[in-house]
Amino acid sequence: MPTVFRDRGYRFFFYSNEGSPREPVHIHVEKGSGVAKFWIDPVQLSDSDGFNRKELKELADIIEAHQDWIERAWHEHFG
Repeated sequence: MPTVFRDRGYRFFFYSNEGSPREPVHIHVEKGSGVAKFWIDPVQLSDSDGFNRKELKELADIIEAHQDWIERAWHEHFG
């Protein structure tokens, strides 16, 4: 599970095996018992558990600010 970056106590990461065929570019997020998955283009929540609405908005904002970085890291990791 490569960590792409950390921000405000959240860990943003990929799973090394993202399915076959591989799903479109997305990022997983965790903090404490909260987990979420966001699609990247456009930034959109896929699913979550343990985060409230305010946290999910904050996560979407963080992801939008790092969208290019996330996409670059995805393509470098998965080829």
